[in-house]
Amino acid sequence: MSAFWHPTGSRLHPQHVSDQFLWLAYLAGLPPVRLHDLRHGAASLMLAAGVEMKVVQETLGHTSSAFTADTYTSVYPQVATAAAEKTAALLFGEEDQAAPGKLISLRS
Repeated sequence: MSAFWHPTGSRLHPQHVSDQFLWLAYLAGLPPVRLHDLRHGAASLMLAAGVEMKVVQETLGHTSSAFTADTYTSVYPQVATAAAEKTAALLFGEEDQAAPGKLISLRS
């Protein structure tokens, strides 16, 4: 597990890090957001961009890609839509449009 460290070498309490982050977000004029929300956002965006599940799993430090898939694939409807459209493209002989991470449209 990762941790944040004070320059003196002592470990910072996680709540202190969270409080500092919230304060910096406030000073920047951003809405309140937790550090953990950034983690979810990054994972969801990686999946929506077509990044392989195994890469997302390893980036997040999950022990299995099944856990990553269960946690994040329902977050972005675009992920499910892209999968359905890539499958349809394959069935209709448009394999070149079914490249990983590429969104295609069945609408003309």
